[in-house]
Amino acid sequence: MLSSFFAAISLGPRLAHRTPFFYGWVILATAASTQVVRNSAASLTIAVFIFPLSEEFGWSRALIAGAASLGGLAASFASPMVGWLVDRYGARLVLFSSVFILGISTVSLAWATVPIAFYIAYGVGRVIFSSPVQIGSSVVVSRWFIRMRGRTSGILFGSHSIGLVAFPLIASVIIGVSGWREAWIVLGILVWAIALLPTGLLLVQQPEDVGLQPDGDPPIPAAEVAEAASVPAPAAEEQVWTLREAMRTPALWMFATATGSVFLVQAGVNTHLAAYLRDQGLSAAFAGFGISLNAAFLGLGSLFWGWLTERVPPRYAMASIAIIVAGASALFIIADSTIEVLTYSTLFGFGVGGLLSVPPVAYADYYGRRSLGVIRGVTEPLTSFGQAIGAVLAGVVFDLTDSYELAFATFAILSGLAMLLVLFARPPRQPASF
Repeated sequence: MLSSFFAAISLGPRLAHRTPFFYGWVILATAASTQVVRNSAASLTIAVFIFPLSEEFGWSRALIAGAASLGGLAASFASPMVGWLVDRYGARLVLFSSVFILGISTVSLAWATVPIAFYIAYGVGRVIFSSPVQIGSSVVVSRWFIRMRGRTSGILFGSHSIGLVAFPLIASVIIGVSGWREAWIVLGILVWAIALLPTGLLLVQQPEDVGLQPDGDPPIPAAEVAEAASVPAPAAEEQVWTLREAMRTPALWMFATATGSVFLVQAGVNTHLAAYLRDQGLSAAFAGFGISLNAAFLGLGSLFWGWLTERVPPRYAMASIAIIVAGASALFIIADSTIEVLTYSTLFGFGVGGLLSVPPVAYADYYGRRSLGVIRGVTEPLTSFGQAIGAVLAGVVFDLTDSYELAFATFAILSGLAMLLVLFARPPRQPASF
């Protein structure tokens, strides 16, 4: 019944042939709005709240970061179902529901004054951050673009940096002026204001549903369709894999494991970045500036790495990302000046930008569009699990050693190993059909 209601109010089929440009760009912009607002549950956003929450309630850094870890673990279990829902009912229903729930969970954090309430409210938001928004937005964009998949993926996840810059800054300002409770309320309202209506009204699952072709290409004449069906498809054409076929390929698990490992590093560093910068003697203003630099270069990195995946194999791009993240993690250990700390934060953000934009392109290029939702659903738990471990691991290390050095060293080694693993994730060969 809910899906019928959404179909009745959809503006997509009415607008798809009326816009003066390819409607896929509307899809991209709408998906990008969800990437912006998911930052109400981002690691850099919770980083801004670590100091005021620990000061008011006496909570440890590991306890606060544990909420992100709990949400990441829950997302690991939710992702397979989310992938199935995206394929079965469409990204529009999944993303609209996710934005609505994310707004509620964010606002409710204003009243989360005991750990269990904080864990439930932030954990729900973190599930939305890690699973349905991540899967739904990337899948719908990958279905609307094939030739331009790399650049559109870069734009999609580059938009993530807009929220990653804005949400922590907005929260920091409101915390300074009114308090952390008011900051959560404002962030929740922004979630609804930016993304709720676009996702409910404008999204369409794939271009063929409204008589269009991916990338805005002209329709294929019926004669050519019949001829193409009678001969084997050229190797350059899009792959068409089922979930079962994809799960039998080593490349899927190599790429997913390497991605999850580097995401572990991303969560471990970003969740504690503001606290680390303060520990290095930076003022609150400079710490906020360091987070903003990280987020801004994440956006630039997303665009660059997305562009690069249209020119080099995705596994080479991913290996380069892993080594940059490893290098930046190691450099944090020896940083002894404000300039160095800010520079390494910038380098780390640039690498993480590719971590967002490259894997979705790789999965779509390797396995095609037909089962992309469920394929992403079975790979995303490794990402969510990695983020869950990374966030709490860095907090535990700090609480035990009063330093992040051991955590950063571990992260550098792990990213280096991920770089080696992903190089072996060669494009799989399509199983022969009889």
